[in-house]
Amino acid sequence: MPIITLTTDFGTKDPSVGAVKGAIYSELKEATVVDISHQIDAFNIAQTAYVINNSYKSFPEGTIHIIGVDSELNKENKHIALLLDHHYFICPDNGIIAMLASKIKPEKIVEINIHDAFSTSFPVLDIFVKAACHIARGGTLEVIGKSIVSFKNAVELSPIVNKEKTEIKANIIYIDNYGNLITNITQTLMNEIGRERPFEISARGYTFTKIFSKYSDIVNFDIPKAQRQNDGKKLAIYNSCGHLELAIYRSNLKTVGGAADLFGLKYRDRVSIKFY
Repeated sequence: MPIITLTTDFGTKDPSVGAVKGAIYSELKEATVVDISHQIDAFNIAQTAYVINNSYKSFPEGTIHIIGVDSELNKENKHIALLLDHHYFICPDNGIIAMLASKIKPEKIVEINIHDAFSTSFPVLDIFVKAACHIARGGTLEVIGKSIVSFKNAVELSPIVNKEKTEIKANIIYIDNYGNLITNITQTLMNEIGRERPFEISARGYTFTKIFSKYSDIVNFDIPKAQRQNDGKKLAIYNSCGHLELAIYRSNLKTVGGAADLFGLKYRDRVSIKFY
């Protein structure tokens, strides 16, 4: 039974998601359609890559992933389909794949060329669904596109390490449902550059000198629960995706607030780490 996932910036208010799902089932009744997210910020490529990169590996090999973010076809934004890490991806060539394929080379990639067969202003519905169902039936990529060897590179929002390796300049790339701030610094990069040296993380006047393994590490469980005052405390942590995250312990956007609001930080804002 083929699995097709959907990741878009469509939201759930409009009919777009329902139309795409309906089109898939009309083409392929036996398909299983899984929503990864439809709450991507509009046209946000870095956020899309973060969500996809940290979810696709949980699906079985051969899963087909439709990515409908910034997907309008134009001279600078082609449509591509590729086989990467034993998964299929159908998406615009807008830099998303460069972020996914930074360490894994695609096994095969084509520029989709079936647009002339369909009159469309909604390519995810009319083109991406056709391509996904073709692959799900066992069809080859070459039937829906011409082979290419490269894709658009995306260099924005990459961490910058100075020549002396005493500082990393990074950015906020994602804000999660709790208001936690995810950076583009991975634990791997931190270990590689830091080499166990003391450090200070700075973000708009807030500083952190320790990175926790889990949120509750900030709690002293020897203190009676009634006397603890941990809710709302700031902390840095490596999240489950291996990224450095700035968080508020037991954040609640309706009560203690989240890191994004309390720190006054948003997507693309700067975070720096200095090593001593």
